[in-house]
Amino acid sequence: MNVALFVPCYVDQFYPQVGIATFELLTKLGCKVSFPESQTCCGQPMANSGCEADAKVVMKNLVQTFKDYDYVVCPSGSCALHVREHYNKLEQTNDVIKVRNSIFELCEFLSDVLKVKNIDASFPFKVGFHQSCHGQRGMRLSQCSELNAPQYSKVLPLLDMVKGLELITLDRIDECCGFGGTFCVSEEAVSSKMGKDRVADHKKNGAEYIIGGDMSCLMHIEGILNRQKSNIKTLHIAEILNGVKS
Repeated sequence: MNVALFVPCYVDQFYPQVGIATFELLTKLGCKVSFPESQTCCGQPMANSGCEADAKVVMKNLVQTFKDYDYVVCPSGSCALHVREHYNKLEQTNDVIKVRNSIFELCEFLSDVLKVKNIDASFPFKVGFHQSCHGQRGMRLSQCSELNAPQYSKVLPLLDMVKGLELITLDRIDECCGFGGTFCVSEEAVSSKMGKDRVADHKKNGAEYIIGGDMSCLMHIEGILNRQKSNIKTLHIAEILNGVKS
C-alpha cells in the first residue's frame, strides 16, 4: 500500500513529534509511507480568511504533490476535510478528484482502510478525548450527540486497544473547544471562554491527559491549561497509538 503522509502546518511548525508518530505508526501497521517534501499548506487558513482565490496556488501544489499515491493520510480532520470538501473550487481534473477521494484523516484511515484490530501500545492514565468539530461533523468520525441517531465512533475502538488507558466520560462529549481557526482571532473572548469550559469538563471528570486528533484544538486547550498552571497534559492520538512514553 503506497501511502503519503501529509503533515499540517501546526504539526510541522510546533508539534513535529506528531508527524513522526504518525509516520512510525503507519509503518508499524505495514504501510509503505512516503513524505513528499514539496508539500506545503492545504490552503485552509487563507480560504477561511476570505482569500480563497489566493489559496488556489497552494491547493494546486498539494494536488500535484500527492496525485500519484494510493492514499494520503493526515493527522488532522480539519485539513483532510478542507481538501476533501473545499477543493471543489478547483477545476475538477482527474488528479484533483483522485486526491480529494484518496485523502483520509488518520483514525478514519486506521478504521476504514486498514481495519486495525490490534494496537501494540500501553498508556496507564485517565484520558479525556476531545473530538474536533471538523473531525466529527465534517469527516463523520463519530455521531453527533444532538442527533437522535445510533451512536458510533471510529476513534474510541482504537483507544480501547491501548492497554491501561482509562477513558473518562465527559458531561458534554462533543462540545467545541472554541478554537475554530480564525474564530479565535476575531472572537477571542468567546473562544477563550469556550476553551475554559472544555477544560473544566475534563478537570471535573478526572482527566490526566486530554487527547485529540487535531493539534490546532489541542494547542488552544494546551494554552489554557498552561495559563491555569494545570498538571493536565495534551497529546495527539497518534502519539498514544504509537506507544508514547509518558
